[in-house]
Amino acid sequence: MSLLTLIAVCATMLVTNFLSGLFGMAGGVILIGLLLVLLPVQQAMVLHGITQLASNIWRVVVWRAYIRWDIALVYSIGSLIALALWSITRYVPDKAVAFLMLGVTPFLTMVMPKNMRPDAESKPQAIGYGIGCTGLILLTGVAGPMLDTFFLGGKLERRQIMATKSVCQVLGHTVKLIYFAGIVVDPGTVDYFTAGLAILMAAIGTAAAKPVVEMLSDKTYRLWANRIVVSVSAYYTCYGVWLFAGPLFN
Repeated sequence: MSLLTLIAVCATMLVTNFLSGLFGMAGGVILIGLLLVLLPVQQAMVLHGITQLASNIWRVVVWRAYIRWDIALVYSIGSLIALALWSITRYVPDKAVAFLMLGVTPFLTMVMPKNMRPDAESKPQAIGYGIGCTGLILLTGVAGPMLDTFFLGGKLERRQIMATKSVCQVLGHTVKLIYFAGIVVDPGTVDYFTAGLAILMAAIGTAAAKPVVEMLSDKTYRLWANRIVVSVSAYYTCYGVWLFAGPLFN
């Protein structure tokens, strides 16, 4: 990795971890998109997993008093099922597929019938989203938009959302690292210096966001969180389509 690329990656990680620390979402989705532009898919997945794992562990520590462990435990069952299923295939998507999956998933959840809309306190949904979100993490590197709609659809307050979703994300990114760094990619190819910088950027960005979160109301939090999810998802859908269509015009 060149010095210029390393600086760009570190700056990206710092800004996106601040955004993740602010809303508990969106930063990871933006980060994986930029890493996929800067790095090969497998390297991007591993570095993103390390960064987001560190970021979410820090948020778990900061917001630990608000964690809904009942939801996180049930979600983890689905997550482990997904790891077992995906370990059989060892599939790694190309960038076009990854961006399209990132983009369209939140819109699919938004058009579901009302009786099927996401509810974070539903145990069957928690297992289902555990399978779906972890599968999406192994396909695209993140499941932020899908997991965001799951938690925003319920009645949890903003700090419960931040805390509980962070626990789920810790599990998801741990699964991703096991898959990409241990099953798909040779562990010897991991850049540990860059990984260390990723952990540092995650800690700084997440800590800087905490005072801002305390000033937000639940209404403002949900309003901007939904706007961010829709905006980022729309961009990635368009970019994925462009990646697919580009070769057709060459």
